[in-house]
Amino acid sequence: MVGNRAARRIVVIVLMLAAALWVVPIVWMVSMALQPNDLLARTTSNVAWGLIPWPFTLDNLGFVLSSGLTPRWFLNSAIVALGMTSLVLVLSSMAGYAFARIPFPGRRLLYPLVLAGLVIPEQAIFIPLYTMFAEWGWHNGYFALIAPRLAVPIGVFLMTQFFRGIPDYIEEAATLDGAGRWTVFTRIMLPLSIPALSTLAILTFLYAWNDYLWPLVSASRPEMFTITLGLASLQTNFAQSEGLGRVMASGVLASLPVVLLFLLFQRQVVRGIAMGSGK
Repeated sequence: MVGNRAARRIVVIVLMLAAALWVVPIVWMVSMALQPNDLLARTTSNVAWGLIPWPFTLDNLGFVLSSGLTPRWFLNSAIVALGMTSLVLVLSSMAGYAFARIPFPGRRLLYPLVLAGLVIPEQAIFIPLYTMFAEWGWHNGYFALIAPRLAVPIGVFLMTQFFRGIPDYIEEAATLDGAGRWTVFTRIMLPLSIPALSTLAILTFLYAWNDYLWPLVSASRPEMFTITLGLASLQTNFAQSEGLGRVMASGVLASLPVVLLFLLFQRQVVRGIAMGSGK
């Protein structure tokens, strides 16, 4: 018994040390974003190895917020991320329910083909996507930023596995009561799948907010940049940047929404993954 407690304490200590090592670079980035550039030009370490922002200033954050079209870029990222998340939830839940509960012809062949999309690098389809959207005149628009990311194989897989884990008698009881397929899906299956939907929503939002490559390809007008692309356009390289503090401030502003989102909904993410793996 004593040996088990000692082993658990050692594991906890090791995990705490690993977590501390993971957090240190983030704290350092925030600290440098809150320090004057003239101080950082001389040294990147001050009190407590640079982890304490002293002297304290908000000039770097203010500069980034007032530079370029930063408010518009935040709005673009919010529209793209929320639009993509909503549509992915609709498509993935419907596809997952069909693969899990509806025995349609070709299901056993189509499902592996959908999962095969997991092994295809997204960069491999950039050229055909760009050519297709250019022919249709869709570039520099919200639809062009959202549409290529709606086919999410991992979302279909997650929802399919979750729906398969729901006992059959629940659906059979609703059918005996006269509920149709659509009623069963919307009134019973979707409420039961809220943990999986929450997990998929958070992961999709994080992916959409942090996406850089496709907006770089599709958006050529500054007013259609997302926040990641817009902040990157403010500094072509380190030597031409406005200072290390402003570089770090850009990183803080770009990552702050997704960090807050994860902190607010981390329980739903853990619960959804645990329930999915348990099923």
